[in-house]
Amino acid sequence: MEAVFSGFSVIWLIIGVGFVIGKLGLLPPEARVVLSRVAFFVASPCLLFLTVADASLRDVLGPQFAIAALGAFTTLLIYLLLAKLLLKRRPGSERMIGGMSGSLVNSANLGFPIAAYVLGDVAFAAPIIMFQLALYTPVYVTAMDWLTRDQGTTTKVRPTRRTSTLRSLGQSAVNPMIIGAVLGLIFSWQDWHLPGPMHESVELIAGASIPLMLLSFGLSLVGSRPLDKKAGRRRDVLLASSLKLLLHPTLAWVFAAFAFGLEGHQLLAAVVMASLPTAQNVLVSAIRYESGEVIARDTVLVTTILAIPAMIAVSLILM
Repeated sequence: MEAVFSGFSVIWLIIGVGFVIGKLGLLPPEARVVLSRVAFFVASPCLLFLTVADASLRDVLGPQFAIAALGAFTTLLIYLLLAKLLLKRRPGSERMIGGMSGSLVNSANLGFPIAAYVLGDVAFAAPIIMFQLALYTPVYVTAMDWLTRDQGTTTKVRPTRRTSTLRSLGQSAVNPMIIGAVLGLIFSWQDWHLPGPMHESVELIAGASIPLMLLSFGLSLVGSRPLDKKAGRRRDVLLASSLKLLLHPTLAWVFAAFAFGLEGHQLLAAVVMASLPTAQNVLVSAIRYESGEVIARDTVLVTTILAIPAMIAVSLILM
């Protein structure tokens, strides 16, 4: 338990540094984007490559991958059912964005730090990232294409459903995270190793990933004001946030403990990773499809603020 609190303390301190930097204006507003892009396109793929290369294939594509898939898709379906009953006037695309907000986790920006400092092994983040990029992304893109096919848009040209889905699959294939993970899988499978100097260079770049992500996260909290009554989507946000913070981790515990028989640290890892806040990719998708932007933005903010206390509670219960 001391190690868990120590890990959370490290994370909060670095996030706090990012918040103070932003509050004092030491970095311009665009710094958050720059830090995130360096982490996403350079440092994190290196970290993911080294992590997966040193892990077994079963660790990456085994029970944790299946639990992530089952938990996410079940949460999505439950949100859609509840939204159909409680939020009848919402278009299907907004309900889909709400469902994604309740089930898609921030596996990179917070997944890596939580896995490293709380769970003690970055490898616990790899199955979640692989699931969301390789499986969940094509699914929700196809769904959003279908739901917005007849929806008005301010853009001049909307891609056809087939074109947009194929483009999404292509983008997933060249996603730097996927490339890093696939290369890591190949190295793990073949038991290959990088030459000494090259390995040290990749390791140094990978070491920048977690600090960059946490500093960027701290910067993003400056000026956050979720649940504005004027936006008219409080119920949507509260429903999505509740499912993300309560139902999703509970489902992960049920699947991990009863379907896969996990216990101890493996069980803790499955539940903690499911307790991560909503991924910012949901907001990106909402903007792209011009639907549910308020729901996505506010759910990201609410769950981001409450997720770490929620994960501490999960750790206390399962330790």
